[in-house]
Amino acid sequence: MSDYIIEKIEEFAEGVLPSMGLELVEVQYRQEGHGWVLRLFIDGPNGIGVDECAKVSRELNVFLDVEGLIPNAFHLEVSSPGIERALLNVRDYKRFAGKKARVKVRHPIDGHKVFIGLIGDSDEFGFDLIMEDESSMRFNQDQIRKARLTL
Repeated sequence: MSDYIIEKIEEFAEGVLPSMGLELVEVQYRQEGHGWVLRLFIDGPNGIGVDECAKVSRELNVFLDVEGLIPNAFHLEVSSPGIERALLNVRDYKRFAGKKARVKVRHPIDGHKVFIGLIGDSDEFGFDLIMEDESSMRFNQDQIRKARLTL
């Protein structure tokens, strides 16, 4: 059920956000200690402020009221992905090429599970990470547990 809700909200957001000059980064819908939480992370060319979050929240609330998509009580949070935003797909790897990233892998590579470097070339299968010593490592999407920008 959660996957269905996320899919429907992604469809709605991807249809509405571009007209606001915004993009959808991620949708989360899960149960936490204080109940169900629906979280949208959005971004824009100049970042995100409170006004953009409030506008998207209003639009989403209208959609959810009309569709009756979520049968139980939930908390809605709309926010920026932050400076250390998650890198979720090829679009992110291409967009942030040359930026510093931290990559956690599912299984150790040469005894290490965390790698930090600059994002290099990318394609639909993964991306290169250029290490401090100028060496390069290729990470395929299925190797990555989590990747995010870092300071």
